[in-house]
Order: sequence, then structure tokens, then C-alpha cells
Amino acid sequence: MKTTRRHLIAALGLGATLGLALPAWAADPLKIGVSAGPYGDILRHTAELAAAQGIEAEIIEFTDWPLINEALAHGDLDANNFQHIPYLQNQITARGFDLVPGPASIVVPTGVYSARLTSLTDLPEGGTIAIPNDPSNAARALFLLEKAGVIRLKEGAGITATVLDLAGNPRNLRFVELDAAQLPTSLPDVDAAVITLNYAVLAGLDPRTALILEDEHSRWHLVWATRRDNADDPRLKTFIDLYRSPEVKEFILTRFDGTILPTW
Repeated sequence: MKTTRRHLIAALGLGATLGLALPAWAADPLKIGVSAGPYGDILRHTAELAAAQGIEAEIIEFTDWPLINEALAHGDLDANNFQHIPYLQNQITARGFDLVPGPASIVVPTGVYSARLTSLTDLPEGGTIAIPNDPSNAARALFLLEKAGVIRLKEGAGITATVLDLAGNPRNLRFVELDAAQLPTSLPDVDAAVITLNYAVLAGLDPRTALILEDEHSRWHLVWATRRDNADDPRLKTFIDLYRSPEVKEFILTRFDGTILPTW
């Protein structure tokens, strides 16, 4: 693997700062995966701060969520920051990835959007709501709808809840499960859809028009993820510390006007 003189100087500088002898591969840029949308803006801002400390980071955006963990597991990425714990655990179980969660990053509120309604109280009898078809985000959607008073889940329903766990559905609503990326385009055909923020923003939806949004107490906050074999990479630890800094917190609050919520 080729190492440029600039990379070597950066690596040596970091090693001197941390008092560590870094392996040869540490001279390469960190490669951090993220889903397309606003998350990448935060990582790019952090990368600018990291560059001032001699850490070069390349932020790589994906439009297909499953590919991000696959790229990390296969060594094409050093870390990713796009998913919550339930989604990561589901991927580890389903695909056998040797990935580990790191610190919390942000809450990216999922919201309920509609092209027909101005309030969830206007949901018609027998109306249709589109929700994500992956297990973790389907449960997330149902808990948000319960919070809004639209449905009631069985006592003890957890992060694997499905539509089979409904204990109350007073409007006899129908649920259509779709790929997360297709939810914004479903809006003309359903009464409402539960859409994650990144896909809402990519589709031109304004989160402030959502009929309800998650708050900072959501259990579906995002986390950093690494492979088990590189979880202790000192560059990653420094990058994540910079991400969780007051400077980046201020950037998030200013740039996204409360639609993305820091966890620190």
C-alpha cells in the first residue's frame, strides 16, 4: 500500500501527539461511511477539524443502507455513522458481521408526513399509512404512531414490534410496508407515511411540516460502528471525540435548526 510523504508526516505527527507508535496503514485516510443526506454534512465539518490535527478523513455517502455495513465489514470503510442500535443489531444477526457499536452521535427524528392531511386527527376510518419494511424502523414507526395517539401497542412490545403487536387501532388503519427510500414517493397514494429524516430531506420534504417528529429522547439515536479489529484505532477515537465536541454541536444546532439533535 503506497504512503505519500504528506500522509507519513500526518501519521507521525499524530503518533507524537498521542505518544503511540502507529502501524503503517495508519498513514492512509480514514474512510467513514454515511447514508446520503444531512449526516454527511456533519461528518465533513468534523473532517475539517480533524485535518487541523493531522488526521485525513474521507467521507463516503451511500444511497443503499445495507451496503454501508457490508463495506465496513469487508474493510472498505474504517467506520460508519448512519444507524441506530436496533438496525445494527439486526444486521449483525442477519448477516454475521463482526461489527461493534461505538458512542452515540445524533438523533435524526423520524416523522409522519402527509400530502393530504394537516393533522393526524384527520386520519380517515380505514386510512392507509406507509411504514419502513425493515424490522427496526418498522417498530420505530409504530412507536411514533403510538406516541401520536393513533394506535396502541401491546404491553411489553419492544424494538422488534410489528403490526401484529397492535393492541388498539381505533380507525382500522391499514399499514403498507415499503423500502425506506420509496416512502416519500408513496405520499400521493397513502394518507400518511413514516419517513426517516435523511430520505425526507433528499425528497425535498421540510421536517418542520411533519405531523409529528421524534424528540431527543428517542431510543433510536444513531451510533458509531466499527469492526471489532479496528475499534481501538487512535485516529478513530480522536475523530469521534472531535465529532462530539462543542464546536460540532453548535454546527448541528445552527445548520439544522433543531431538526437534528446532538446526544451530547
